[in-house]
Amino acid sequence: MQRYDEAWKRDSLVRTYLEGIRGGIPFGSEQIEVMLRVIEATRTAVRSFADLGCGGGALTQALRRRYPDARPTLVDFSEPMLAAARAAFATHRPAPYFAAADLVTPGWLESIAGRPPFDVVVSGYAIHHLPDDRKRELYGEIFRLLTPGGMFVNIEHVASRTAWIESVADELMIDSIFAFQAHQGSGKNRAQVADEFVHRPDKAANILAPVEVQCEWLRSGGYEDVDCYFKVFELAVFGGRRPQD
Repeated sequence: MQRYDEAWKRDSLVRTYLEGIRGGIPFGSEQIEVMLRVIEATRTAVRSFADLGCGGGALTQALRRRYPDARPTLVDFSEPMLAAARAAFATHRPAPYFAAADLVTPGWLESIAGRPPFDVVVSGYAIHHLPDDRKRELYGEIFRLLTPGGMFVNIEHVASRTAWIESVADELMIDSIFAFQAHQGSGKNRAQVADEFVHRPDKAANILAPVEVQCEWLRSGGYEDVDCYFKVFELAVFGGRRPQD
């Protein structure tokens, strides 16, 4: 299988994303707030959680603020991303566990041996890099890692139903990134930001699936309370719970 996501192993792309893109994702703080809200609504004591495709650790930071005593497990296949996450949590206690592993095969589970079960599993903008059959398989693996009543939440880039909706979604993303970078003082005009977005090196790595389809995969895999909890064009927060035994 040809891999397009290898670009995420480059220091330059990781720096560009973490410094100039991640903070410009539209409704980024709202997505995280929805994630925290549905987790809190389970009334589950969060003692351990996993962040799959953790990147620089944005979701883990939010979970640590809400559940400071929980044991985090962070997984990513990009060493530059893991380096950024390690730096972000260098002084945090309990110290997170970091696993360099590729979600593209079930072999990633070996990297976290002894860490499950988890009360919560989250992922942010990572699983869309996997082929659809592998996405569905991974959702089954996550289900088996959860404690009874445990919650899986995926903050994700999903497919638009039409090309027109995709174009509207792209315009929103460009406007938001432009505003973020302007606030940083980048000096780029909107046309430059748009050109960089359209020709971004990671674009070919996106294998998007509709959120409705992915929710059906979760339901058929045994999850309950499955829903899309938040959606603006191609940005979605969805997930479900493992039933109580």
